[in-house]
Amino acid sequence: MSTTDLPPPPQRQPQPARGTPLAPVVAPHASEASRLLCMGTYLDAEYRDRVIEELYLRRERVVAPSLGFDAARVLAHALRAQRTELAWSAVMVVLLVTGAAATGGWLLLLVVPGLLLTFGRRVRGGADDPPVRRRLPSFWLRWLGRVLLAYMLVTTIAVAVGAGGKGGGASLPVVGERGPDWLGFLTRVIGPGSVGRGAAWLALVVLLAVGACVAGEQVGLIRVLRGELSPRRFQDAAGDPAEGSAGPRFRQLGARIRLEQHAPLIMYHEARPFCGAGSAHDTWVLAVELRPDGTGRRQPIGNRTVLAAIRPFLEQLRDVAESAARTGSVVRDRLRQLEIDECVFLPVEGLLRREDAPYDRASFEQHRARAVEEGGEKRRHFLRIRVGGWEEDLVVTVFVRVHTQGRMLMLELAPHVLFPVREDFKDADHAAYRYANNNALGKTAYILTHVPGAPGQALITLGRRLVRGWRRLTGGYAAELPEGPAVSVRELAAEPDRSTFQSMDVDRYLKSVQDRIAYGVKAALAQAGYQTGEFAQKVVNISNGGINIDSVDGSTFAIGDRARATTTSGAPTPPQRSSDHDDQ
Repeated sequence: MSTTDLPPPPQRQPQPARGTPLAPVVAPHASEASRLLCMGTYLDAEYRDRVIEELYLRRERVVAPSLGFDAARVLAHALRAQRTELAWSAVMVVLLVTGAAATGGWLLLLVVPGLLLTFGRRVRGGADDPPVRRRLPSFWLRWLGRVLLAYMLVTTIAVAVGAGGKGGGASLPVVGERGPDWLGFLTRVIGPGSVGRGAAWLALVVLLAVGACVAGEQVGLIRVLRGELSPRRFQDAAGDPAEGSAGPRFRQLGARIRLEQHAPLIMYHEARPFCGAGSAHDTWVLAVELRPDGTGRRQPIGNRTVLAAIRPFLEQLRDVAESAARTGSVVRDRLRQLEIDECVFLPVEGLLRREDAPYDRASFEQHRARAVEEGGEKRRHFLRIRVGGWEEDLVVTVFVRVHTQGRMLMLELAPHVLFPVREDFKDADHAAYRYANNNALGKTAYILTHVPGAPGQALITLGRRLVRGWRRLTGGYAAELPEGPAVSVRELAAEPDRSTFQSMDVDRYLKSVQDRIAYGVKAALAQAGYQTGEFAQKVVNISNGGINIDSVDGSTFAIGDRARATTTSGAPTPPQRSSDHDDQ
């Protein structure tokens, strides 16, 4: 929506000075936040699965508002990353199955240590400092896998070069007879028999083929990160191969997502009304009595009148400083790109189909006209103020709602902060360039360290795909009643905290917006002939984290750690000073 949706303010607003152009504004589909989220789908399989589940599998769910990014483009890259990983995993599994059959099962002895390594990493989890109940079993599993892998590789190489037994072959019990007794169980997995030099060489060749798959997958990932997901090429959304290779199901869902994600009408779940806006931050609920100021010029005041008075004060935040206006330099302060619009929240319950949501302009205008002057519980009208800082990496959104009824004015402020994208997603560019510019020895070492865990990871990938396919076939999601958004893919990729600079910017944005809102409400009250002293005092108290006390007449209260409060009849007695000796 544009900034002209509310009635225009009575006075003329100052315009940005000539010679002070705005910093370039990037569209959501080409923003840095969109690029980082797309990169994250290639780096984190769990995040990619959540994106696909929320936006692709659970097609009955309305998408959460996408503040500063394009969820459809993120989904396109998630599906492409899934297809690529699935193809490489299928090739690896086929190689392993064929190799195990050709070597009489000997190849399985080389795969088991890798499975232990993979299982050990999953037991540990992704936390930097996991609890002991995870760290200790993970330690033993990984070291058991490493020792077993080293022993089996030495044994296989010995058999391949003819050092394992007579006649160029080796009997399988060599593991139990020449090695530790606790490794004897492996011989029972394969069964009696012998392995020849040819089978040992074939097992090593299959491992090299798996290493080639790991290298090919890594090279493909680097090409994507340094190619279409590079800062320069990501701006060309029309030429994005991820969307070009998508199927008809994505094209249908993608169009629906793009219709919903930036619409001023927000279909919400009752338990998660502000899903997608981030974490709540210092919510205000302020109520004051409308008292005439005694001038005799009292006028009717409504919700739209107050909102119209707030808007010009907010728009003043876009003005440049006088020094910048004189020099004519480019001003990059994010408040210059402050976005002000109106939105209406509607519960999704009651709809029979997701397509029945009234996103057309005429329906929205009807809902807005009715909701702006009502104090409804489910349908709510908000003035939305948004600041996208740090290249849309830090988003501050303030939802403002005004309600006047029964000679009372209620002001509701719901600030939300969307934290920056995960650090490992941001480091993807550095990791890609570091691998691409590494020497042959470094690349070889990287591949060799990832080969043991590749079979286990391939099995996990295929297992996840089978589970998702089964859920898609049997879940009946397409026939379910519509639901509000459960999670936001942007919130899933957010860091739990922000840097000091970013915290300073959040405070600056919020204080500036809250101050302008307070001035606007105060101006509306004064212009309509109402007192403003009580409102100003309450704003000061709430801003400072205090509690406003309207009156102490007939009240009982105490202040201090050792204070005591009593109630007496008649004239109040003078307060008595207390000291530490009084308690002894």
